[in-house]
Amino acid sequence: MTHLTRLAALSVLLTASAAFAQAKQVIGVSIPSADHGWTAGVVYHANQAKAMLEKMYPNVQIIVKTAKDSNEQANQIQDMLTVNKIGALVILPQESAPLTRPVAALKAKGVFVTVVDRGLTDPKAQDAYVAGDNTAFGRVSGEYFVKQFGSSGANVVVLRGIPTVIDNQRVAAFNAAVAKAPKIKVLDAKFGNWNRDDAFKVMQDYLTRFPKIDAVWASDDDMALGVLRALEQAKRTDVKLVLGGAGMKEAIKKVMDGDKLMPANVTYPPSMIADAMRLTVESRVKGTPMKATTLIPSVLVTPANAKNYYFPDSPF
Repeated sequence: MTHLTRLAALSVLLTASAAFAQAKQVIGVSIPSADHGWTAGVVYHANQAKAMLEKMYPNVQIIVKTAKDSNEQANQIQDMLTVNKIGALVILPQESAPLTRPVAALKAKGVFVTVVDRGLTDPKAQDAYVAGDNTAFGRVSGEYFVKQFGSSGANVVVLRGIPTVIDNQRVAAFNAAVAKAPKIKVLDAKFGNWNRDDAFKVMQDYLTRFPKIDAVWASDDDMALGVLRALEQAKRTDVKLVLGGAGMKEAIKKVMDGDKLMPANVTYPPSMIADAMRLTVESRVKGTPMKATTLIPSVLVTPANAKNYYFPDSPF
């Protein structure tokens, strides 16, 4: 091979490498519509991450779609493949079972799949999983109760979420933590469905049945706000602590302002969708493997660090 031939071959290789490096990476993001506070936060953070990542990586195109139900979501991800030619999908499923087969079909066609929060019924349908640490969420909440009431004791009522694996993990970890303080007595635990109005009704029932309640664990900020409304309406002053969770901006602002009834919070951030998008984009662009499971830690929010978790422009 002559010198000129070698140069020509090298030029072809460099051109091919440059073309590969500049190839457009199309990544789909499929999430539920903003049907309550937390999912509204998911939509907000997904769009924020899209703008940031497309600016960081000019050869990446991110398509964000929201769906009101599982059928619409299944149709949308199929369109993303056939119309938009996505090479990767980041999906927070509306429901686990109905989305498992449609997502598995995309993976079988070579689409890299990252599932967020609500796991599929068949883990083989995904390449990666990103979620909040629900066990840590319950444990951190329980440990805070022990710190506040472990020596003095307290009558505690609990508002659970919806009957799910996620809720079971949270409550089991909370119960295990407070069990280390025998003076803390859990009077009852009922489902508030992660809903403000339902929590209001559950708390009304608690206030009617129990003459002395020292503290409330409402395992979601929407429910915590429903609890506060019930306390205000009943004019009960025996309750000294209401601990919610997830990092709703109204709750974080109360912590920042030193609210005596809500002095702390525990994170379960809707911004996990942004983490999942960032990890997926970096993996695709750099050609590096993504961890099979990434858990976003739950952090205790206090007045000392609350400003780090306050997003005033977010709907949640």
